[in-house]
Amino acid sequence: MSAAPTPVVEMTGITITFPGVKALDAVDFRLFPGEVHALMGENGAGKSTLIKALTGVYGIDSGRVVVAGREQRFNDPGAAKAAGISTVYQEVNLCANLTVGENVMLGHEVRTGPFINWRATHREAARHLAELNLAIDPRSPLASHTIAVQQLCAIARAIVVDAKVLILDEPTSSLDKAEVAELFRVIRQLRDNGVAVLFVSHFLEQVYEISDRMTVLRNGRLVGEHRTAELPRLELISQMIGRASDAFEDIEQEARAVASRHASGSTPLLRVAGLGKDGSIEPFDLELHAGEIVGMAGLLGSGRTEAGRLLAGVDRADHGTVEIDGTAVRLSSPRVALSHDIAFSTEDRKKEGIVGDLTVRENIALAIQAGRGTWRPIPRKELDAVVATYIEALDINPPNPNALIKNLSGGNQQKVLLARWLATSPRLLVLDEPTRGIDIGAKAEIQKLVADLSRDGMAVVFISSELEEVVRLSERILVLRDRQVIAEVDNDDDVTPGAILETIASGAQES
Repeated sequence: MSAAPTPVVEMTGITITFPGVKALDAVDFRLFPGEVHALMGENGAGKSTLIKALTGVYGIDSGRVVVAGREQRFNDPGAAKAAGISTVYQEVNLCANLTVGENVMLGHEVRTGPFINWRATHREAARHLAELNLAIDPRSPLASHTIAVQQLCAIARAIVVDAKVLILDEPTSSLDKAEVAELFRVIRQLRDNGVAVLFVSHFLEQVYEISDRMTVLRNGRLVGEHRTAELPRLELISQMIGRASDAFEDIEQEARAVASRHASGSTPLLRVAGLGKDGSIEPFDLELHAGEIVGMAGLLGSGRTEAGRLLAGVDRADHGTVEIDGTAVRLSSPRVALSHDIAFSTEDRKKEGIVGDLTVRENIALAIQAGRGTWRPIPRKELDAVVATYIEALDINPPNPNALIKNLSGGNQQKVLLARWLATSPRLLVLDEPTRGIDIGAKAEIQKLVADLSRDGMAVVFISSELEEVVRLSERILVLRDRQVIAEVDNDDDVTPGAILETIASGAQES
């Protein structure tokens, strides 16, 4: 009986804490030679932190990292690379103004004395490309090639240093099917040559196609390590998402009480047909009536955010038509959408939502002022009245309009962001992850607010990675996977988060 293989990477009890957040909590991870290993988890699960701990970007608070049998404590990515760990990121880190060969051999050029021998360097680059069966001219400018070819060149550069471990972070996000197939051919060849490949992707089908094993993280903790062939898709999704508590029954009853009030022959508030954006979201259809909550459910990377951004004019569509109250419109920008009473609350409140160094009052005022234009300032008395109304209505704490928003809790920051858009009196509000990263009490308050808005006639598109709250609030649910809408589900008493999971896992296209 042959001995069990020795891991090329073994991380034990890895703990990393940032101010107020335990990003990794005693996580174990193993990576073996000659395997493709998928690292799975939703946003905030700890995937990026674990990779940065392995590659020396982050120091660890506790735990051990063993690479090729030796305990390591990498202080920077260069030290990790010297130990045989190479990383190819989603955004290719190459020099577009250099040739393919110069990029492949960067830092490892062939020298004759103090001078670079460019002929020999390009010849050596051609050898490394040939090892991966890549027919790419090493003297051609890198900028003349597609992103897919550039990623393959980045992988070729990794094998120049005889990498034992190759980390691929979302390598297929910008590739078409043919390019993905070529990338997978190269990955399999590296695996067969004994390289350990750590593959990070949100595309479920690709993970099952290319990986041998997988590790699942959730909320900074290890959920499980599995052979890919032995883990059903439904179980994987359940491990990634987890199960929520039953603390929101009253909100669900309130949401259901205001649902199903739309006359079948009435004109929808919003109708889109074949709306899509190349490389972002496949064309989809949607009708939305006043007072209706439509949910969007899917894993990270499924296209739910991209669909919401098209509905609110944040991104411009390449395909399809949009009608508001039966009249064709073109949502070419958020300002145009706002002029049609459509508001969008982003999932990334830190980068795209709040302005940390402004006060609560100033943050709430931003959207109203944008609608008025630069030369029509809001009268202070009018603004104070609006701000006071929403501080009270949303129970923003502290109830101080002069407080800097960066000093508020995450839940109260989210309430201020909602107040900004509600102050514009929208008829349609697109909410992308409105409860992410906030405590359960704030979640309940925001979900109740959404139900109340629907009761008062506002239409809401509710996007969330937490299936329980999508099912709890929505009258209908669009289910997305791999950048396309695969089903539209009428939310009745028989619809459960488990049923939505099964739809995502099966990938069945429904009419």
